[in-house]
Amino acid sequence: MSSKITFTLDEKTVTASEGETIWEVAKREGKRIPHLCHVDAPGYRPDGNCRACMVDIEGERVLAASCIRKPGEGMVVRTDTERAVKSREMVFELLASNMRPAQEGPDNQSVFWEWASSMGIGGSERLGSKFSSGVQPELDLSNPAIAVNLDACISCGACVRACREVQVNDVIGMANRGNHAFPVFDMHDPMGHSTCVTCGECVQACPTGALYEKSLMDEAGKTRAVQAFDKVVDSVCPFCGVGCQTSVAVKDGKIVQVDGRDGYANENRLCVKGRFGFDYVMSAERLTKPLIRRDDAPKSGDIDLSGVDPLTIFREATWEEALERAAGGLKSLLDTHGGKALAGFGSAKGSNEEAYLFQKLVRQGFGTNNVDHCTRLCHASSVAALMEGVGSGAVSAPFNDAMKAECIIVIGARPTTNHPVAATYFKQAAKLGAKLVVMDPRKQDLMRHASHSLVFKPGTDVAMLNALLHVIIEEKLYDEQYIQANVSGFEALREKVKDFSPEAMAEVCGIEAEVLRDVARTYATAERSIIFWGMGISQHTHGTDNSRCLIALALITGHVGRPGTGLHPLRGQNNVQGASDAGLIPMYFPDYKSVENADIRGQYENFWGQALDPKRGLTVVEIIDAIHDGEIRGMYIQGENPAMSDPDQTHARQALAKLEHLVVQDIFLTETAWHADVVLPASAHAEKLGTYTNTNRQVQIGRPALEPPGEARQDWELIVEIGRRMGLDWNYKSVSEVYTEMASVMPSLRNISWERVEREESVIYPADAEDKPGNEIIFSNGFPTSDGRGRITPADLLPPDEVPDEEYPLVLTTGRLLEHWHTGAMTRRAGVLNAIEPVGIAAMNPREIARRGLSQGEMVKVETRRGTVEAILRADREVADGMIFMPFCFNESPANKLTNPMLDPYGKIPEFKYCAAQIEAADEIPRSR
Repeated sequence: MSSKITFTLDEKTVTASEGETIWEVAKREGKRIPHLCHVDAPGYRPDGNCRACMVDIEGERVLAASCIRKPGEGMVVRTDTERAVKSREMVFELLASNMRPAQEGPDNQSVFWEWASSMGIGGSERLGSKFSSGVQPELDLSNPAIAVNLDACISCGACVRACREVQVNDVIGMANRGNHAFPVFDMHDPMGHSTCVTCGECVQACPTGALYEKSLMDEAGKTRAVQAFDKVVDSVCPFCGVGCQTSVAVKDGKIVQVDGRDGYANENRLCVKGRFGFDYVMSAERLTKPLIRRDDAPKSGDIDLSGVDPLTIFREATWEEALERAAGGLKSLLDTHGGKALAGFGSAKGSNEEAYLFQKLVRQGFGTNNVDHCTRLCHASSVAALMEGVGSGAVSAPFNDAMKAECIIVIGARPTTNHPVAATYFKQAAKLGAKLVVMDPRKQDLMRHASHSLVFKPGTDVAMLNALLHVIIEEKLYDEQYIQANVSGFEALREKVKDFSPEAMAEVCGIEAEVLRDVARTYATAERSIIFWGMGISQHTHGTDNSRCLIALALITGHVGRPGTGLHPLRGQNNVQGASDAGLIPMYFPDYKSVENADIRGQYENFWGQALDPKRGLTVVEIIDAIHDGEIRGMYIQGENPAMSDPDQTHARQALAKLEHLVVQDIFLTETAWHADVVLPASAHAEKLGTYTNTNRQVQIGRPALEPPGEARQDWELIVEIGRRMGLDWNYKSVSEVYTEMASVMPSLRNISWERVEREESVIYPADAEDKPGNEIIFSNGFPTSDGRGRITPADLLPPDEVPDEEYPLVLTTGRLLEHWHTGAMTRRAGVLNAIEPVGIAAMNPREIARRGLSQGEMVKVETRRGTVEAILRADREVADGMIFMPFCFNESPANKLTNPMLDPYGKIPEFKYCAAQIEAADEIPRSR
């Protein structure tokens, strides 16, 4: 049977692929057929209930809805007959008769009114009611970001499909019947009181404006003030590593709307941060002029930001004075003490070009490898294990491949919170029948969709994972042929895991032996299995060992190098992958080439024209310690906030205060910038041109939607200016020129030119040719190791560095909230996001709260051996007994004041996920930002 169908469309012979609808073929042929309930986006099935897309089929008595009707061989279809056109017009006329005129309602930019206006149809002055009571409800403004205007609802069900089938959040349903049907949120709750996570998928899907962004409302909150956008810019999201492509709408110099685009990573989807977290860019707190610390301003390691006027600490300066002071202070320390007295922190929020320039400045201009960024605080141990095991720190398959897998393991990650759009693929895969195994010391939302939910004891990852390896080896479920051809170290692993039977490990990790056996069998026997992990794996003193176990699971079963298989550490920041690739780490040049390899270093010395430091540099926490030891005296920090992100925060802030010269380049006066001698106002993501590499290895282009405010300047230009003032012969004229140089020293970017990224928007590396798509799957033909084989490194069972005792009987773990990101510098200044989560919290299980005589909502003091922090106590059934969870984004409740700075010996990452703590009632309400 042929997969192609030939039929006639408006007197033209056309072909349809199997499964294509008439509407899809018409669109491809350039025919415009009205549509309302049919959402023209990936993931949406057509419903055919609005009847706005009717067409005439020869020989049939009634018209057909083109969005659901598939063509047949030889069928004759007409879209332009009088009967079809009049039918479509009548549908719009009837619907419009139950709506206010477009100019009076909040729906004047909707798809509905675009079509209706083209037909000369307006709304009605005599508005009917959808409700059996005859009373029309008022506008529902209970959600901080989304307005619900049921006057405009046509009961098409697009919002239900958006919520239930695309985002798989299951919040929206339809109540009542027929003309009285309308959408409800949970059990008729107002939207703001429901379990809605404010992803806005329903807003983007709604064809009439019944659901729309409150950012488009006028001050009265009744109609849209924005009649038309000045421009819409295609870009990428500035938040997590998913790398969603976006359309950014601008009016009067402000961003007023962000929609998702049909990018590979997101297929139009966004989360609450990506869709509604944009207004931080327009914050009144933006830095607009260079600042220099006043001579009489004290340097303190514990600055209280509340109520402090920055101009009592700093004075405004000209760019010439600020840059001369910034570069001059660094140059003076370099001349006096040498390069080892300097260090730099770059940013995973910036572009690839900025990361490349920054690491080049530190290596070439400072003469040291003391350069790092936030990868040291998130996935350094994952990268260490991956480099050791498979010769590459990149993911082996995109997260989209969850849709091709039969078994999906998610461990130490909370995708619905930290990578919400990626989580939609995991949830959809589970709905289609894939086995979803979620492993976490805390319960989580994704477990609702899981076939196996393993809530294990914190810090016992190796015990649990070695038990899985034990079962696979004991029951001979491994792929012997794959191991013989591709893997080294299997015999050592076999010997190591002999003592890790599920029966022996059940009490250690808290998971029943039979459950461990079932999970091992499910993963090993599936045709395609894939593993995703997050910072719950990496942020431990044994984080590298945790990752080694996951790598071993994939290698012994052959679940790598094929579609639907692989290893994927989900990246936390928008460009942590790209910044690492570009060399913003102390032990590697770009593309993970060792700085201690004489041949590699020689190539860079020839390329950059000077001798380079032959020794690996210090990592983030090591740099802080070296400041205390008097070894490092000056720093340049671009877009990082170690005063909030580093463990044992008091220790870190004291180090920043001790520096003889600190230059901070940022968009806000962050907690770190308060310690600076010179503050350089820089550009936000929405103001810059550059490339970003997401967790899938997609190199994507971000475009500027706004100009930087006031005198703020582009980050890459400031890095170049600092370099030139320190004596470097730099003369870059554009971002594209920087990219071209970077790509010339990075084999991973071969065949991915600047022009190609501009043209294609997104290219996965590696790419085999300029005219071929990038390779989604890597390691199909061996590994980029010295012998082409994957290497297994067995892991021992080691306890966390600091375990609970009588004085500190609880476990403190840290992480993120859905609405906030990293240290909160951006999201705490985004109105919608801060309205949803406005104050610092400490979350505990309700049973644990009752056991300790505390009350939800009261102020508590959380204490560890490093200090005390106050926060609001929240009851959370996802948190295990004996545990406290705190997000680290609140400056008034800084969780990292409490965390343990002890490092993983391989990845040099601190143990953020585990330390001993105690809690008691307090009596002071915290200040919000």
